[in-house]
Amino acid sequence: MKATIKTQGQQYNVTEGDVLTVDRFIDSKEGDSVKIERVLMLGEGENAIIGTPLVEGASVSAKILENKRASKIIVFKKKRRKGYRRKQGHRQEISVIRIESIDS
Repeated sequence: MKATIKTQGQQYNVTEGDVLTVDRFIDSKEGDSVKIERVLMLGEGENAIIGTPLVEGASVSAKILENKRASKIIVFKKKRRKGYRRKQGHRQEISVIRIESIDS
């Protein structure tokens, strides 16, 4: 079964067994289970149930495989001919999750 979920401010199309990289779940540890209740669509084809905006009673269970930091990005600002240069780095906190089950 397919589902479209919204978590951490982004939407994902998922099926059971998918592995996703999302922004870190607050106060979570590796091995914890997470229940995502913001399901926007459930099923596929003619059997699809589209929520307004959410499908009532639907949820997706996921297991956190790993909490880590993403690769570093460089934020560089410059104004030409003014001598203004700023360099800053950032590493986003992310969680790797596996979709365990989709419940309707």
